[in-house]
Amino acid sequence: MRRKYMNVSKLLLAVILSIITACEAHLSAQETKIGKPAAKDINIVWLGLPPLPISANELPTSKKVGLGRRLFFDPTLSLNRRFSCATCHKPELGFADDKPLTAGAIAKTPLRNVPTVVNSAYFSLLFWDGRASSLEEQIREPIESAEEMSNTVEEVEKRLSADPSYRRDFTHAWGSGPITFDMVEKSIASFERTLLSANSPFDRWKYGHDQKAMSDSAKRGFIVFISKKKGNCVVCHVIGDKYALFTDNKFHNIGVGVQTGNIADQGLYEVTHNEADRGKFKTPSLRNIALTAPYMHDGSLRDLKQVMDFYIGGGNSHPNLDKEIHTLDFLTGRERRDLLAFLNSLTGKMPDVAETPAQ
Repeated sequence: MRRKYMNVSKLLLAVILSIITACEAHLSAQETKIGKPAAKDINIVWLGLPPLPISANELPTSKKVGLGRRLFFDPTLSLNRRFSCATCHKPELGFADDKPLTAGAIAKTPLRNVPTVVNSAYFSLLFWDGRASSLEEQIREPIESAEEMSNTVEEVEKRLSADPSYRRDFTHAWGSGPITFDMVEKSIASFERTLLSANSPFDRWKYGHDQKAMSDSAKRGFIVFISKKKGNCVVCHVIGDKYALFTDNKFHNIGVGVQTGNIADQGLYEVTHNEADRGKFKTPSLRNIALTAPYMHDGSLRDLKQVMDFYIGGGNSHPNLDKEIHTLDFLTGRERRDLLAFLNSLTGKMPDVAETPAQ
């Protein structure tokens, strides 16, 4: 009798294990369909980056990140179903675009260059003029903008709700109930919080103390970058003792887009209506800067050499020109080449989640 019960117990255990295995395989298959990035990407220690400022409510799960990734790459969100977030924020270009200005779903062209979304989880204000204060808040505008996706919240909800695979994925990520645009915002924001990049040659040299990680030219360029008597780039593109975001998260008028004293784009002024803010734009991070040409808020500078030439010339004159902008024509040819080498050392690694999903 004891042997009979033992055999039954073994049989039950085998059945339970087979069910568990089947469930795990099913869940794995579902994650593969929406892209299997895991929330573990948010916990990777990125050499050169500070701890991520994230609340318990914002902490991504693998389901939310996977859903956000699917939405980020899906042109269903645009009016003509041909224009996704990744159409402008291309992974191979540092999640930016290689055009000065990128026409949207209905061929309207915006006034501003596409900024990268990499490391945007660290930014307290988003967009060139800082009009959004969170990743969630910045999702809606591109979808509704006539210059970008040109869609509506209601149409997005309708399309997603009509798709059985999206109903399944939203249920897995957020529980049962109707699909809402709030879920869309939070899902894409969860994905964007995993788009972190560091561990660059500069990080390995400065924070990892690997003297072979960076060339001698780049090391000399670092001195030019931080020296008050040289480039003094660090006054806005901040480097700390333990990490570097390469931005002060502030706004400055550096003379871009000024012609005969007039500014084509008013920048921060359009948000604050403060005269002192005319022509001010957010300081971009310099991480992966070699990947994200063209440069400036209007995409007017083709490459990093043009950027250096612009600063060396002291920008364009304007009443609001930042006090730190002045001519740097005293920099030698070698110092300029070294500075360029330093900027090229800031290209870091990206998490696996940043790869374009297979179609």
